Amino acid sequence: MKVPVLTAVTDARWEAGLVQAFENGDHGVAVVRRCVDLADLLATAAAGTARAVLLSADLRRLDREALARLAVAGVAVIGVGDRERLDRLGVLHVVAAVAEPAGIANAVIAAVAAVAVTALPPRAERPAEEPEGTGHVVAVWGPTGAPGRTTFAVTLATELAGLGVTTTLVDADVYGGAVAQTLGLLDEAPGLAAAVRLATNGLLDRAALAELARAVTENLRVLTGITRADRWPELRPNGVAEVLALCRGLTAFTVVDCGFGLEQDEELSYDQTAARRNGATLTAIDAADTVVAVGSADPVSLQRLVRGLADLPAVAPEVVVNRVRNGVMPGNPETEIAAALKRYAGVEPRAFLPYDRVSADEATMRGLSLTESAPRSPLRQAIRAYAGRLAGVEVRR
Repeated sequence: MKVPVLTAVTDARWEAGLVQAFENGDHGVAVVRRCVDLADLLATAAAGTARAVLLSADLRRLDREALARLAVAGVAVIGVGDRERLDRLGVLHVVAAVAEPAGIANAVIAAVAAVAVTALPPRAERPAEEPEGTGHVVAVWGPTGAPGRTTFAVTLATELAGLGVTTTLVDADVYGGAVAQTLGLLDEAPGLAAAVRLATNGLLDRAALAELARAVTENLRVLTGITRADRWPELRPNGVAEVLALCRGLTAFTVVDCGFGLEQDEELSYDQTAARRNGATLTAIDAADTVVAVGSADPVSLQRLVRGLADLPAVAPEVVVNRVRNGVMPGNPETEIAAALKRYAGVEPRAFLPYDRVSADEATMRGLSLTESAPRSPLRQAIRAYAGRLAGVEVRR
């Protein structure tokens, strides 16, 4: 029985010749449909009529999301043409357009035999000239209710940079990022969205990422986020994962400001290709070496923190309690909060950040980080101490 194959190539003459060669020869492969575009290809693949597809590297709108849908459909992908771009997209099987029909047929049969049905295509190995980086990724998460997650992420990144550690600050909040506004940066062209777009199209490399991640100081780069919540589909999980992988080779530390949502859209779980709003957040947490959970020091916020910690996917976060002050609970606030978190969540806080509303408000008003606006602030000093521990650098008061 011949292997049913789809084609989606841009060279119609080459495609026609290949189809004719398969029909006339005994190669064990038969073309069951010549797809006119990507939409036609995805619809046909989902119908289960084929086991493989031959597609051009320059097929319009081809990206990692489309390859993920083909993988879900159980269709092996054999790329034709630009090997470098196909490698970046994660296509493992590539043939040259000048290859003989018999060789192409053998590649198709081998790809079908090796295919593994997964929700995501495999990530291609980096070329030798661009090895995987060893940078440390820190995901900063906090529950709903504005516990000060962005303030902490921005200050942590600036403090790491101030300690001489190269750092990239990434705004991955899918509900509307505020990093650009916090630092007084223009946000008309979100850096992360542009980087994700290039990544999903197999066009992002370290040089392109360096251009998008603007240099704020000598050691600090910033990838600004989306400013409107309705733009969340632009932060595709596959692309976010690729961006964070490249960030490891760009700077020593990458600090990611995540959204608060952790729900995995269980009602859509039957559709593995459906867009998921919290996908970028879950991807960042999964890719992180360190997950920092930020909660505010009041009863309502602590309850939200405890519930959120239970939803964090298989990680052991470092808990940081923000806005610590007297009056919101009886006794010593640090002692009471530590006891409550130990009892209800089984965690011990790694840091307590004092409430310094005056300094935080002034920094926001001036579009500066706490490091620049209020260097003597006790809040800034506490985050600086945490940054030093994280980076293994001695911090002097």
